[in-house]
Amino acid sequence: MKAELTDRQKEILDFIEVFISENGFPPTFREIASHFELASTFGVKRHIDALVKKGHLSSISNSGRTLSLTNPAPKSENMLEIPIVGRVAAGYPILAQENLEGTFSLDAGLIRRKKDCFGLKVKGDSMINAGIFEGDLVIISPQKECEDGDIVVALLDDEATMKRFIKKGEDIFLKPENEKYSVIDLNKYSNFSIIGKVVGVFRSYN
Repeated sequence: MKAELTDRQKEILDFIEVFISENGFPPTFREIASHFELASTFGVKRHIDALVKKGHLSSISNSGRTLSLTNPAPKSENMLEIPIVGRVAAGYPILAQENLEGTFSLDAGLIRRKKDCFGLKVKGDSMINAGIFEGDLVIISPQKECEDGDIVVALLDDEATMKRFIKKGEDIFLKPENEKYSVIDLNKYSNFSIIGKVVGVFRSYN
């Protein structure tokens, strides 16, 4: 039997449940602290540790994005559970980090390609004219091939970036959707590959 909760622990657990239901991924300690107007995340961590100890939450690290409910509400058969596996640059390329940051629940009818899709958080502003902004969650369909005009996540040496794929004859480029950035000439890279195609963009206003 799970231990009884204090009023504040119950409030935090309810907030986490609602946040996951609305966003598909758990809140960070900072988001919890902000919601309850707590001065620091230290108090949040104490309550989270208590909820984990009492069997209401599980956590694989001290990051809020890795929290999960031990007894979540049943999910619809039409819902997909998409892993969020790190960040991608939408500005200058940054090192790709394949670390699980949480999951995102999505109605299967919202995307065509369902198999092995994963989510990435956008960092940078080079795709703003395509409606993709920093902090957005992009859904990626893993694939090695793409067509002219597709928005893709590409790996340049050991760095990942998101741009529009452009092919002109034998020449291929990655084009930003922000005039502040330059087109990347892929012919200059000996180690280049397509990770996948962007098939969805989601934004949280919380």
